[in-house]
Amino acid sequence: MTDFNERLPNYQDIELAYSLIKSYINKTPVLTSESIDKILGCIVFLKCENFQKVGAFKYRGATNSVLQLTNEGAKRGVATHSSGNHAAALALAAKKRGIPAYIVMPENAPSIKKKAVAGYGGIITFCTPTQQAREETLAQIQKETGATFIHPYNNFDVICGQGTASLELMNEINSIDIVIAPVGGGGLLSGTATYIKGKFPNVKVYGVEPQNADDAFRSVRDKTIYPSVNPKTIADGLLTSLCPLTYTIISQECDRIITVSEDSIINAMRMIWERMKIIIEPSSAVPIAAIMDNPDDFKGKRVGVIISGGNVDLDNLPWIKR
Repeated sequence: MTDFNERLPNYQDIELAYSLIKSYINKTPVLTSESIDKILGCIVFLKCENFQKVGAFKYRGATNSVLQLTNEGAKRGVATHSSGNHAAALALAAKKRGIPAYIVMPENAPSIKKKAVAGYGGIITFCTPTQQAREETLAQIQKETGATFIHPYNNFDVICGQGTASLELMNEINSIDIVIAPVGGGGLLSGTATYIKGKFPNVKVYGVEPQNADDAFRSVRDKTIYPSVNPKTIADGLLTSLCPLTYTIISQECDRIITVSEDSIINAMRMIWERMKIIIEPSSAVPIAAIMDNPDDFKGKRVGVIISGGNVDLDNLPWIKR
């Protein structure tokens, strides 16, 4: 799985993406907490993409992809299959450019996500909840409309957009030792590692995922891409597996993949809610859990954490279920 021959993004591509999208996105805050630092034994800088438009970093990549389209291509719109933050992000990015966004969603997607995509102007087509149905429905829509497929992470422009979060972090905070990001399909971690390792090669980059969805950890370890088979984790943003593009970047640029337990994710999420009074989703808590579980690896270090989003079902908080 290492014979990927397309051009990989570099840090200059991420700088170009930022110059294009910076007037469309929120420059999200970097928050700190003395009490959190004391608990974790290191100095933590949280890059809060839970304050990004649509409540997640996905808006960066979606915006970059939409703005990269030619005028002729843009007229035909964009399309994707997604039940999560990418669907909402692409719908809003397309709306801002005044073009249609065709979103294929499984019919069992949470109603809150259906409402979000519709509210951002997405034209939704529902399908049965299988990968085959998603892909076949999307192919039919593309055939009818000529819309450009924007994959949530297997896309050069998407990865460059996601990398702009770490660009903003490093522009604001001097002297960081480690940057950590969650990893599902790998778009965020790929963009983060591309920028950090290209511009600051001495800074470590770690990816973190749930033990119950550890396909990235195993893929990098065994030098082959494992599919994500029936993952059972509350970190619902990290259910997908790497693709050849993200696998190649992460294998080359990421220093380490760490896995964490469900209990650690819940404890980390609750700690940030209680101590910092900000809402983060389970996927965002995964890097915090890694610091909690591996204190010796982070002791005394200056650690940048990409908080990926804050879209939470408030009726199903994990600590209420326990």
